[in-house]
Amino acid sequence: MADKPTGEMKPTLGLTGLTVNAMALIAPGAFLWLTFAPQATEGATSPSMWIGIIFAVLLCLATAVSYAEMAKLYPGTGSSYYFAEQSFLNHDKAWKYARLMKFIVGWGSHLYYWIYPGVMVAVTGVFCGYIVGTLYPNFMSATNPGPMFMMAVAIVFSFGVSYIAHRGVTGSTAVSLAINIIQITALLVFSIMAIHYRVGHPPGSVAWQWDATTSDAYNCQFQMDAQNNIVRDATQVPVCMKDAAGAPVPFHADYTAYDSNGNFLAHPNAASVVGVHKFQWMFVQATVAILILVGFESVTSLGGEAKNAKRDVPIAVITSLLIQGCFCYLFEYFATLYVLSNGYSMQNATGSAAPIGDLMVMVGDAVFGAGHGRTFMLIEAVTVFLALIGTTLSCINTGARVTYAMGKDEEVPEHFGLLHEKNLSPHKAIWTLAVISAVFGVLALLMLFGDAAALPDATIQALPHGFWSSFGYVSHDTMAKMPNSLLTITLASNFGTFLLYGLSCVTCIFCYHGHPNFKVVRHLLIPLFGVAANLICMGAYLVLPFMGYGTKMEPFIALGIAGVWAIYGGIYFVMNSKKKGRTTLVPTRA
Repeated sequence: MADKPTGEMKPTLGLTGLTVNAMALIAPGAFLWLTFAPQATEGATSPSMWIGIIFAVLLCLATAVSYAEMAKLYPGTGSSYYFAEQSFLNHDKAWKYARLMKFIVGWGSHLYYWIYPGVMVAVTGVFCGYIVGTLYPNFMSATNPGPMFMMAVAIVFSFGVSYIAHRGVTGSTAVSLAINIIQITALLVFSIMAIHYRVGHPPGSVAWQWDATTSDAYNCQFQMDAQNNIVRDATQVPVCMKDAAGAPVPFHADYTAYDSNGNFLAHPNAASVVGVHKFQWMFVQATVAILILVGFESVTSLGGEAKNAKRDVPIAVITSLLIQGCFCYLFEYFATLYVLSNGYSMQNATGSAAPIGDLMVMVGDAVFGAGHGRTFMLIEAVTVFLALIGTTLSCINTGARVTYAMGKDEEVPEHFGLLHEKNLSPHKAIWTLAVISAVFGVLALLMLFGDAAALPDATIQALPHGFWSSFGYVSHDTMAKMPNSLLTITLASNFGTFLLYGLSCVTCIFCYHGHPNFKVVRHLLIPLFGVAANLICMGAYLVLPFMGYGTKMEPFIALGIAGVWAIYGGIYFVMNSKKKGRTTLVPTRA
């Protein structure tokens, strides 16, 4: 295909198109399903999951205001990378540092934009493994899918979505609009059902309990052997305990918060769901929860394709975050946390690849009748898969356009700054990102149940044996010594997010310093809060593990990845500048 080296992107997007592109990346339909498990594995901090999201929302709102204000002055392609250049070039004293600052922001943003799609394709592999295991339990375990199968899905999905992005942003917008409507409706239905289940099953009432082996729910008490293991029949279905009359003993709901070992089980009431519990726990949860909220800034990378960028882009930034983050997520997470019980506790969620899928089966059985919960889950799963397409598509579109902007400026290899002759999409950057996403997706799935999520040896032995279903699982002790690979890659992406958002808030302060439209609240106080909040979350990676909160291996490895990326960026900047005869500081002000 021919490239178009000097072409410009075509303005085709109105306010609705811009908003739905940002909403597709935030995607509550996908992330409620996908991030609940990593958040559950963050040790003792899981009681503060909801309040952690609140802190992450406040952080993102401060950053969103900064992005919106900068977009009013400098609409264009490149998002924060473009804003950094323009803010410093138009500053009376700091204009010399424009090139250095835009490179730092652009390079740092790639720690987020190039790793984040890898997280998406990885969790798509987990999702597909769960669905295949549900439909074909003799081939695959739904709770613990096969690593090789998940990796294969991640690779195929990465290139499939990249092909859609390659076709151009107009088609991508139509896909995103449909997906947003479907996923929000579907997840709201589940949330209402979950709250209905909790309200309808007070402590002591007959309820349902989950069995991970059969991936199904039962309303009887299981019979236990002398070793406290569930007694099962020839088909591995749990045997119900019988009373003196020979009738099954019903299972009764209980919402005790902790077990005898101090492990968190469930929230005893609604106030506990929204409670802080401990501020340290809130910060740990926020470092993971940021993954579910990022994406509002993606719309600023589409300024070159917006019909009225100065008016519509700032509105789309704020609107997308308010709808998805402040409404959808907070309601959905409240419902999911509220429905936890002794029938399905946080400890069940820790050992499952898809806790939300499990809960959909259990709640569906309670609402629609035994056996119908799985059908309900599969219907909801279709909407989640559509949401996964939308969020991965939006992320690749955004990341590719930031790389495209840097390519046009020759801050990265020039071929990234080329547009496709027909589609006018930055196809070189898109296909490069497809390969990178596939690689990070595979890395994220190497040790899905590492560290705190290590599986018991009995569970590993009970997996269906085969290359696609069990190859790659090792012993419990080995898993416990290894970092959780998905959480590690997620935290690496999230660290890039905090870095980018913090730098963007700093850029906003410079952008309006001395400007006639300067407002103290919007252009100083809110960005300063954003800087502080992002620094706190980045510092949490290093400090809180030493205080006994969360895990240690994953955040430290994530910091190592960020450090290597920073060092490589510095070396590349110096060598590229020398090769092209460019100076670090801008010599003259245009």
